[in-house]
Amino acid sequence: MSSGEDPFSESRSTELDVESRMALDEDQSLLLHLRLRYDAGDPFAITLLFLGENGPLATWQFSRDVLSEGLHKASGLGDVRIWPPCPCHDPTHLRVSLKGAEGSAVVHVPAEPVRSWLSSECFALVPAGTESELIDWDVELAHLTGRGI
Repeated sequence: MSSGEDPFSESRSTELDVESRMALDEDQSLLLHLRLRYDAGDPFAITLLFLGENGPLATWQFSRDVLSEGLHKASGLGDVRIWPPCPCHDPTHLRVSLKGAEGSAVVHVPAEPVRSWLSSECFALVPAGTESELIDWDVELAHLTGRGI
């Protein structure tokens, strides 16, 4: 990427707003408003924002590949895990498990809008396998070593 390009420009990012549900127990759930964001400036990551009336309440970031794979098979390890729609749990929603220091949650996210968004927008911005071409490795190395550029 040349230094004159702005990786955070509008044309290099995309968002998807969806209504979802967080399971409170077997019989109760809470309606949530989520925003998924993809930015070519951080080509490996998806950002998930839990939206409130006054802005984001919580933010999670995880691999775009974990989300994409989660549409077809169980994916992810550790703090973020995703399972595809299935007849036994929910035939139309992904199950997204999030674990943090303050607890864990399972969020049911509609699969079809996510599938369409990933395919038509995210992978259109940055095709699979080309993500590393967008990273300025000198800058990343400087951050890791504590040297400024």
